[in-house]
Amino acid sequence: MDIKLGKYKPIKEEYIKSFKNMILLRRFEEKCSQLYGMGEIGGFCHLYIGQEAVISAVDIVKKKGDSTITSYRDHAHVILAGTEPKYVLAELMGRATGCSKGKGGSMHLFDVPNKFYGGHGIVGAQVPIGTGLAFAEKYNGTNNICFTFLGDGAVNQGQVYEAFNMAALWGLAVVYIIENNEYSMGTSVVRSTFMRDLYKKGESFGIKGFQLDGMNFEEMYDGTKQAAEYVRETSQPLILEVKTYRYRGHSMSDPAKYRSKEEVEQYKKRDPLVIIRKTILDDKYATEADLKEIEQSVKEILKEAVEFSENSPLPDEGELYTNIFHTMV
Repeated sequence: MDIKLGKYKPIKEEYIKSFKNMILLRRFEEKCSQLYGMGEIGGFCHLYIGQEAVISAVDIVKKKGDSTITSYRDHAHVILAGTEPKYVLAELMGRATGCSKGKGGSMHLFDVPNKFYGGHGIVGAQVPIGTGLAFAEKYNGTNNICFTFLGDGAVNQGQVYEAFNMAALWGLAVVYIIENNEYSMGTSVVRSTFMRDLYKKGESFGIKGFQLDGMNFEEMYDGTKQAAEYVRETSQPLILEVKTYRYRGHSMSDPAKYRSKEEVEQYKKRDPLVIIRKTILDDKYATEADLKEIEQSVKEILKEAVEFSENSPLPDEGELYTNIFHTMV
């Protein structure tokens, strides 16, 4: 099986939905940055600005019953899994109404009813868990797949290769999506790994891999749809390396001095939001007025999220003793 780009193209409704999702994610993260600067959000906070096309394409391709798991850069993933932004923002602000009851913060967002299993702070730790989720689907005889996200900084972690081996050995329906934004924290990928084509990392386990332009929504949609079809039909794992870029530092505490302003500006010329907006207008899927209406609706969503979070209570002290362990039935 080879991914040959050009097989699938989003329809009008998928373009519009993805534009709304991408503008929501961009404005949500910008609001998080603002609130962090005001001291309303504490702890670690990793923004997804610039990478929105990746998860937006996966959201369109994903079917009901499929699961998602990712690392600590997880705000976008949980929102598109189905969690209302107000519950995500409440979690970031440490409120009891947050999706993790105010105890997880930015890096540990969860929404099990929507099959979103985190938000994991340990680099690469989510990969064996995502593999386990795929094993559970096989054990239960479903046709669901697990989209397991990891960054370029995780590809040299030993547990990642153990997971690859088990997924290949047992024939598990998992799509490993490597979001390669070129800098694992502050270290360029060219300084951290010998094999720089990260989609080839599973070759020794017989896992097929492909590389996509993560800044291009159309290419992400096309490639991800083909990848999901392959995994669902064969019950074999697959690796997608998506070349993307974060405009902000690794986290809110990172000034990103390891790269030049010129480099960042060069990538902003390929901003996925600008590209999808232009496509929608050029193909007459919507008018400028239609898109402005969408943007206004996003402003209202975020306004409600801020008001909800600010008016929500802090967790009760008794919450320290809940969710300590899980009893199997």
